[in-house]
Amino acid sequence: MSDIKTLGEFIIEKQNDFPHASGDLSSLLASIKLAAKIVNREINKAGLMDITGAVGKENIQGEQQQKLDLFANEKFKAALESHAQVCGIASEEEDEVVVFSKEQNRNAKYVVLIDPLDGSSNIDVNASVGTIFSIYRRLSPVGSPATEEDFLQPGNCQIAAGYVIYGSSTMLVYTTGKGVHGFTYDPSLGVFCLSHENIQISEHGSCYSTNEGNYIRFPAGVKKYIKYCQENVPEDNRPYTSRYIGSLISDLHRNLLKGGIYLYPSTAAYPEGKLRLLYECNPMAFIMEQAGGKACNGAERILDITPTSLHQRMPFFAGSNVMINTLEQFLAEPEHNA
Repeated sequence: MSDIKTLGEFIIEKQNDFPHASGDLSSLLASIKLAAKIVNREINKAGLMDITGAVGKENIQGEQQQKLDLFANEKFKAALESHAQVCGIASEEEDEVVVFSKEQNRNAKYVVLIDPLDGSSNIDVNASVGTIFSIYRRLSPVGSPATEEDFLQPGNCQIAAGYVIYGSSTMLVYTTGKGVHGFTYDPSLGVFCLSHENIQISEHGSCYSTNEGNYIRFPAGVKKYIKYCQENVPEDNRPYTSRYIGSLISDLHRNLLKGGIYLYPSTAAYPEGKLRLLYECNPMAFIMEQAGGKACNGAERILDITPTSLHQRMPFFAGSNVMINTLEQFLAEPEHNA
């Protein structure tokens, strides 16, 4: 037991990395941890409860909301509002920003952006899902209500970001710009324990992750890169292995630990891309870069993009440096039929 380091202990230990935060950031991360434990509990018994399936209405992105989407959204919203460190949140499940009106919240320094349950449609088939979060220092004056501008900041302004993956084991992975660290949930103790300190993605992976069912709709450069991945070139360790779960967190988590590249390009149906810049691309790009990898939209670094709307979509490519560099070379070539 003496060798076990919990998430709470680790956060306190690293608190000196942010002396200006006066413990607020540590407390905020603790509230996210609490909500994650509640959501994890419900997911683990979802098959025994009337909490799976769709609720019969769509979110602002036009996607069917699942019962667990709404459950997770409410639990994270309540946990963050109950702490004095957050003045408001933006959620993939909310049309507009949610401004917390209590005096303690108006005096808070931070805003949180969250995808409460990424991949929730996988619940019915017992596949991995997760929560993605991103933390920024507010731009509006402390003491006033949060504004939409507080949330429309480029990813390079993130104070912290992370995700929780609810899989065969539950893990919380986060960064505060000082490396990436992973914690595995021990249900017998009810705590997250440090299991992956200072995660580093390999420079060159051997796995590519994309929905090849959309291949015909991909841009020419992406098609050419996929063909490159499939070529039999043993001296270059090709062909690469294709692995795709259909949950952003699951696919990126695997590639983060084992090396690889994740591709979600634009298609005819989603010419601007499908993934949300604020709730998915920015936090995952921050994590990937802190682990030594790269993330781009095919033309520019994800973290340098200034958002124009809360639910803005974006093509997204992330993974091992060498693989992203090669992809960018294909994308830079003139378009022609592939």
